[in-house]
Amino acid sequence: MVDVATLPRFSDLPELPTGERHAWDVFGRTDQLGTLNFITSREVLKATRTATAGRVINLSLPLDLPNPSLVSTRRIYQHYVSTGRLARDDWLDGFYPQASSQWDSLQHIRYRQFGFYGGREDADLDRGELGIDVVARRGIAGRGVLVDVPACFEAVGRPLRPDTRTPLRPDDLEMVLQWEGVDVEPGDILLIRTGWLRWYLGLDEAGRKRLAGGLDGGTLESVGLDPGQATAAWLWDRRVAAVAADNPAVEALPVRREEGFLHQRLIALLGMPLGELWDLEGLSQACRELGRYCFLLVSVPLYIPRGVGSPCNACAIL
Repeated sequence: MVDVATLPRFSDLPELPTGERHAWDVFGRTDQLGTLNFITSREVLKATRTATAGRVINLSLPLDLPNPSLVSTRRIYQHYVSTGRLARDDWLDGFYPQASSQWDSLQHIRYRQFGFYGGREDADLDRGELGIDVVARRGIAGRGVLVDVPACFEAVGRPLRPDTRTPLRPDDLEMVLQWEGVDVEPGDILLIRTGWLRWYLGLDEAGRKRLAGGLDGGTLESVGLDPGQATAAWLWDRRVAAVAADNPAVEALPVRREEGFLHQRLIALLGMPLGELWDLEGLSQACRELGRYCFLLVSVPLYIPRGVGSPCNACAIL
């Protein structure tokens, strides 16, 4: 069992020659779970006690949204159904596991020439290391915390424009958590509601088409986490196990080279899984109605050997 009290703070982690800090030796170079190690059996049992109202909230979009895809190399799958006198069967063609509400596995991003999490190279990943199946075998279950940014910002007179690049810094997150009355605990899974998905789902067909391919094309603007080291330090020092958001990349878009890439800092260097495009609207409403922002989160990625990502298949139980 991980004793979080003995783990180094971010400022004590070793540095690479670029000045970036990494956690590759915290759990050992053979580790494949990264910050999910923060969720011990003790944290899971504590999380079950947050489910007191018996409400189950789906956190996944339909698999065919966003449509058109925000990434030019991913297309919307084709769904086929065969019918017979006694049964039906179906299959998907052109299915991209990271096209909708999803998790990035630790295979998704490397840090420059230094490698993937733990310093691994492509040959290690080809052998199956760091795949989403590693997470699927374990499952993700623990205490979820909704960080409801637009609800708080609107309450204090600072409404956000979700389609504008607005980096959310640690001070912003602290303000929201204080407004909610929540303290982040080791092993928590943070769900960052930015309001981007609510904005996107309100667009007409022409508006959505204008965003097609904008994520990899660098034209998509979105509110999201600030990409800097301070954000990585804040998450690590609070022993956050994973982060998911309702925007396309968790971090603010577009990525700016001079500010760095939060995906690299979290996935490759700290071993922290990231979830994107989660539907947090129903959860936001339920949390406001119940007056609390903590819940049991259960997410079981698809068991895809050597998978780079997966639909999140997530629900919150309040």
